[in-house]
Amino acid sequence: MGSTYHSLHYHVVFSTKERRPLIRAEWRSRLHEYLGGAVRGLGGVAEAVGGVEDHVHLLLSLKTTAVPADVIREVKKASSAWVAQEFDPGFTWQDGYAVFSLSWTHVAAARQYIEGQEEHHRQTVFMDELRRALERNGVQYDPKYLR
Repeated sequence: MGSTYHSLHYHVVFSTKERRPLIRAEWRSRLHEYLGGAVRGLGGVAEAVGGVEDHVHLLLSLKTTAVPADVIREVKKASSAWVAQEFDPGFTWQDGYAVFSLSWTHVAAARQYIEGQEEHHRQTVFMDELRRALERNGVQYDPKYLR
């Protein structure tokens, strides 16, 4: 055991291009598994992966040497290519994403939230959810990107 200790957790959210409902229920769980594998392949841990037809949530634990932007870019790139090859040739992710750092004390609640996405989105639309998360986390944003 070394002398460097860390507890780095991130809640990541990204959507399909133009937030179209492209992630079909028939293969959604396979996509979530693929996303988790992509994170593992980059040296991270996917503690939870969930989502609905137009977006995904990932709860990630990363090493101190991992750059969240690099991990997210590579996960999106690999998964987009995989979905396009396996299920939908026109599939692609939206350019941006949201990422929030989490304290260890909030990981269990985030995991539960991500695992309950299907139920959650019966009552709340994605853009309202994202706006609330940005505001709760003190993130300034341009509303034109959240239409």
